[in-house]
Amino acid sequence: MEHVDLLTIGAGGGGYPAAFRLAKAGKKAVMIDSKGVMSGNCLEQGCVPSKTVREAIEVYRLAKQREYFGLKGENIGFDYSKIVDFKDNVQKFRYAQHAKELEEASGNLKLIKGAASFVDEHTVKVVTADSEIIYNADNIIIASGAEPYILPIEGAEHCITSTDLYIINTKIRTLPKSIAILGAGYIGVETATFFSELGVDVTIIQRSKRILTAMDERFALLLQNSLDPKIKLELGTEIKKVEKVGADGSYNYNVSYMKDGVLKTINADLVLMGYGRKPVIPEGTDKLGINFDARGRIKINSAIQTNIPHIYASGDVNGLSMLFHSAERQSLVCANNIFAGNTPIDYMDFNAVPTTVFTFPKAAYAGILPAQAEKIGMNILECSYDFVVDAKAQIYNELNGEIREFFDAKTLKIVGAWIIGIDAELLIGELVTAIQNSLDVHMVASLPNQHPTSSEGVAKAARKLL
Repeated sequence: MEHVDLLTIGAGGGGYPAAFRLAKAGKKAVMIDSKGVMSGNCLEQGCVPSKTVREAIEVYRLAKQREYFGLKGENIGFDYSKIVDFKDNVQKFRYAQHAKELEEASGNLKLIKGAASFVDEHTVKVVTADSEIIYNADNIIIASGAEPYILPIEGAEHCITSTDLYIINTKIRTLPKSIAILGAGYIGVETATFFSELGVDVTIIQRSKRILTAMDERFALLLQNSLDPKIKLELGTEIKKVEKVGADGSYNYNVSYMKDGVLKTINADLVLMGYGRKPVIPEGTDKLGINFDARGRIKINSAIQTNIPHIYASGDVNGLSMLFHSAERQSLVCANNIFAGNTPIDYMDFNAVPTTVFTFPKAAYAGILPAQAEKIGMNILECSYDFVVDAKAQIYNELNGEIREFFDAKTLKIVGAWIIGIDAELLIGELVTAIQNSLDVHMVASLPNQHPTSSEGVAKAARKLL
């Protein structure tokens, strides 16, 4: 049995920042990860590869507008297999970067490739390719991430998931002529816009009457109405089955679903299961007496502790904010509280985490939005800035969308914001800083942002309330 100060189950964003922090302070830390590499699902199959694909498509979109920019060129096209190669190369580059970071880290830190399971609340068994190791750990961070949720329908085995599309060295290197996407969460909607921009016939089949049901309704509907109208939305449905059809090695798929009491069927070359992700729970966790919520997620407090104070659950495994940058901050909260002897001194503010949907157009939000404000009884004031009057949006011909800010009507402090349109993923960062620091409307209105950039709209929106 080997003793360590910290053991993380997972070496993604929810695990490695804490491990590095403790190792730097002279504590002994070990990360257990079934992949044997750092950065978790984000780099292997998630945010990095999917956004690499998106940005390649963005360049293609701009190239198609060459006449708008006064440029010349013929036969503007793309090779999807080359886009995939580009994605793979970015992933490989970052894996090499992380390997160097681990190599340069303190000798107090190591990464073990293996499967971890709990023996008791301080003891973890690790099974590697050729051995079994028992660790006794003073502190444990469960950061085992999440995996695609598979809807239990007939023919589910015929569907691909986002993992199949974006995993490093994916086998899907040819663009389909058509795709049916089951579910309209952010993964499904993002992928729908990517493929649509490349000329694929895209249909989203969704149970609810709108997309992005986990997000504020007004925000989601604004984005829904901004999507390419070529994307077919089949809303208010019940999916029945997926069926493989064809012969002689040439196959495609029929998707059957009920809508308005009528059984409908569409045919597609690929079917993507896009119903979000579910936590991966290490074996033996249920025997520790750790509390779970009704959806099978580990319950935590704002210090990221489970009901067993020295066991933390960081990142996707708690399901509260399934984003890499959120997991990193949660991991550092864990580290700071471990240094304090598991007495909470640092806390996670989930309202100050930006979320971006990397569709065409992009959309981002943070903090308290109208639906939540109504639920908690908060009266809000709101203001907006339309990109149609923005200099940078005019330069890039991205005139649709807005910056919208929400202030507590009592204190005049900013509590939330969203952006739909140009630079959404960047602008939300400034607004998160404003939310974290409780800036009031006068402070936001006085921000002297650079001209001509889209960030000018942050202050210009707030000035409408003065």
